[in-house]
Amino acid sequence: MSHIAISHGATVDKFIGDAILAFFGDPQTLGPREDARACLRMALAMQKRLEYLQVKWRQQGIEHPFRVRMGINTGYCNVGNFGSDDRMDYTIIGAEANLAARLQSIAPAGGIMLGYETYSNVRDMVDASAGEQISMKGISRPIVPYLVRGVREQLSDDTVITEMDEGMSLTLDTAGLDPARAARLRDKLQSALAQLEARLAVPSPKETSG
Repeated sequence: MSHIAISHGATVDKFIGDAILAFFGDPQTLGPREDARACLRMALAMQKRLEYLQVKWRQQGIEHPFRVRMGINTGYCNVGNFGSDDRMDYTIIGAEANLAARLQSIAPAGGIMLGYETYSNVRDMVDASAGEQISMKGISRPIVPYLVRGVREQLSDDTVITEMDEGMSLTLDTAGLDPARAARLRDKLQSALAQLEARLAVPSPKETSG
């Protein structure tokens, strides 16, 4: 999950038990709208990866494979180094970050819950339904959560490449890449391809003559 987060441009803040706190917008940002869209693509890629893992776990005899609920919120927070001389962490704090955690807590298992600000930036990408209003300490406005019900055609498989095999795990969201990240990934893929070509060029023991 952290690998998928980083590949979409997220900053992995911390692990809290079996949860991951990740955010967009610092140290680099594409703007609130594109950051929100990148975050949604990340969440969908994570869920897609989990679908593969759930099949694998069932084949191993696990009756109830691990499922994940996610919450995404958009807003202004404080990001930086917080703590003391004895312990300092680079982290995100603020009511909007807490709201993301609250949205996660009310999402169904396997679901993605959005705050309205996030939904307004990604509404063309997903089908989502509004839930009952909730209130939260530190936020004066009423909060309407939106549950993602489906993905629209704009996120079809021609932008998301996923390949799973023994010795390989690849999830590549081409729509979520800025030019700099695309160039870095291109170099990594070219390096991996060169190693694969070199491996294929080595004759097997049956092909060598004695």
